[in-house]
Amino acid sequence: MTDVPRVVLSAPSSGHGTGALSLGLLAALADRELPVAGFKVGPDQVDAAYLGLAAGRPGRTLDPRLVGPERIAPLFAHGAAGAGFALVQGTMGLYDSVAGRPESESTAAVATALRSPVVLVVDVAAMGQSVAALVHGFRAYDEQLWLGGVILNRVASPRHEELLREALDDVGVPVYGALRRHELPPVLPARRHGAAPVVRGDAEAERGVRRLGEAVAATVDLDRLLTLARSAPALTVGPWSAESADGPSEAGGRPVVALAGGPAGSYSHPETVELLRAAGAEVVTFDPLRDEALPAGARALVVGGGLPEAYAEQLSANRRLCIAVAELARSGRPVVAEGAGLLWLARELDGLPMCGVLDAVGTVRDGLVVGYREATSVTGSVVAPAGVTVTGHKQHAAVLTPRAGDRPAWQWGGGTPEGFVHHGVHASQLVPHWAALPGVAERLVAAARTPAAAPA
Repeated sequence: MTDVPRVVLSAPSSGHGTGALSLGLLAALADRELPVAGFKVGPDQVDAAYLGLAAGRPGRTLDPRLVGPERIAPLFAHGAAGAGFALVQGTMGLYDSVAGRPESESTAAVATALRSPVVLVVDVAAMGQSVAALVHGFRAYDEQLWLGGVILNRVASPRHEELLREALDDVGVPVYGALRRHELPPVLPARRHGAAPVVRGDAEAERGVRRLGEAVAATVDLDRLLTLARSAPALTVGPWSAESADGPSEAGGRPVVALAGGPAGSYSHPETVELLRAAGAEVVTFDPLRDEALPAGARALVVGGGLPEAYAEQLSANRRLCIAVAELARSGRPVVAEGAGLLWLARELDGLPMCGVLDAVGTVRDGLVVGYREATSVTGSVVAPAGVTVTGHKQHAAVLTPRAGDRPAWQWGGGTPEGFVHHGVHASQLVPHWAALPGVAERLVAAARTPAAAPA
């Protein structure tokens, strides 16, 4: 049983300020020395990283499509353990789903699975009494949803706020705060930097989150919001655990697994780190943008899907590290590269030399490839045996030529094979969630314990 005070913060659609408010709420409550935890609905590791920065503990994604609806509550219970308040930041609109499965994959579905009240953030810049009709409609649309109140964003004036509060009072919807148009300024690093400012501990990201916390503390009734959060009933599910039924094997010691990241985290889901440690690895983080060598004694490498494509020049310029990665791969050691990690292993990207592990060339194109894929493993590897079907997420601008090697990683309906499996390397732009990949950490650690092969 898990009894954690919690709210889900959502909106009628994207663009209402949910992200900035989520960070501000966590930062404001953390400043009160309340232990807090942050979660993001969907696959967005960037938002999750900033939520983690605001909370002072790893931010996590809750994606029913990637991990299965049945794992949402256990993963939440695991990530929120010991917290006095947990915030779940929604995605898109409250009832929206990219794949058209709102009953299981929307923010509303996650809120229902977590038995959590929802606070709706509404941009009221061009709205008056109609706010009551809008909010009432969201409350009435699903009788299972618990809409606990609203926070008003971009209020024009004290008179405007009074009008909005009166309209919402008429339909019995509490207002937990009202922010003026200038009170949530764009203070965070540009989105193209991805999770890197958080992972690397950049001062700009820390200052931005702190400013959002100050703005929210001055405009939101935190005590009333906590009272709402504490009214959420206990969850009857047990927390997810990284530990396997058999426990870690100690034969061969604890091999060092190098994990791409920085002093404040990694580019992988937090569960990836936990699974590797539970499988018997010593996980050591290194910065692919700054460190010129892999961690001492590294016997495996994992590059998570949160590594931004925008840092191609820095990755290329770090020639000593590129050589070290290539040597590790040639020795047959396990190397798992997700997302932009695949580009890093290529021969070059837009003319910039990369690690040269894979005989492929990357090119950045206009627009993004974004979406989920139900993928089947073509070639067995530490990630998945051949024939296993998994769900992954893609978000990238760069493409590789060729798209796949002689031994492709994945295949999905309507698409050509994708990714590379070569010796111990598994590289693909598809990013799965390791909590939904049984045995991946155990296979990787077992492979790391084996003697190195002769260079290919």
